[in-house]
Amino acid sequence: MKKMIVTLIAVFGLVGGVYGFIQHRAQSKQQQTNQQTKLRVVTTNSILEDMVHNVGQDHIELYSIVKRGTDPHEYEPQPTDISKATDADVIFHNGLNLETGGNGWFRKLVKIAHKQFEKDVFAASKGIQVQHLTTNQTEPDPHAWLDLANGIQYVENITKALQTKDPAHADDYRKNADRYTARLRKLHTDAQTKFADIPANQRVLVTSEGAFKYFGKAYQVTPVYIWEINTESQGTPEQMKTVLAKIADSDVKHLFVESSVSPKSMEKVAQETGLPIYAKIFTDSLAQRGKQGDTYFTMI
Repeated sequence: MKKMIVTLIAVFGLVGGVYGFIQHRAQSKQQQTNQQTKLRVVTTNSILEDMVHNVGQDHIELYSIVKRGTDPHEYEPQPTDISKATDADVIFHNGLNLETGGNGWFRKLVKIAHKQFEKDVFAASKGIQVQHLTTNQTEPDPHAWLDLANGIQYVENITKALQTKDPAHADDYRKNADRYTARLRKLHTDAQTKFADIPANQRVLVTSEGAFKYFGKAYQVTPVYIWEINTESQGTPEQMKTVLAKIADSDVKHLFVESSVSPKSMEKVAQETGLPIYAKIFTDSLAQRGKQGDTYFTMI
């Protein structure tokens, strides 16, 4: 009897172990299936990454090519970027020559990944009123997201593309987008009100790159800068002479430097004018996670 009981316990233990193993395998397989059913989304920079995250949330698997703190104007794709783009269901880029300017890295990436524009690859900036560079009136200024009204248009374009690619979760994408854009719309209105209280001759934003045309128009701020876009020469004698003359014609109180550029040129402007560099601000990239400005909303 004792021997039979021991045998039965051993058998039940074996059965229980086998059952536990099968259950574990089933759970792992289900988790893998759930992961595979998520829409695989790639963005070209951290600003788009955050917008897409707010709309897609748990229904998507998200990857950003250009990492935080890196300038997207000029970039060299890595093997991981190519692999992620190849496997992606949808890719979002800014457009307006942000990623296709300079060495044209993004168009090369799309070709290598065997993706098609307007089918797998979408410009988040589609439909906005484009502003052009001062030095080249045929070339668009890419920094449209710095006007929150344009940011809301970006979110709408992202939402429609996600709904098309993943109609099963279309309602969730719409609800997420509506909540998110309500916050952006309120910030946009608040900003317009607050900037209006500043005297016009002080409402001057001095930065390294001329990225603030959209921002300036939206919030009635005059942008003054050393160079116009990061792909051109930076801090040349002629550029410095121009920015110093514009500062002298205003009653500006502070200077600013972008987080994704070298501060050296702006430090020279500070020495020449005696004006302090008040803070770093964000243009082409969000802050590192956990730092102030690590989302599109807090960046603005």
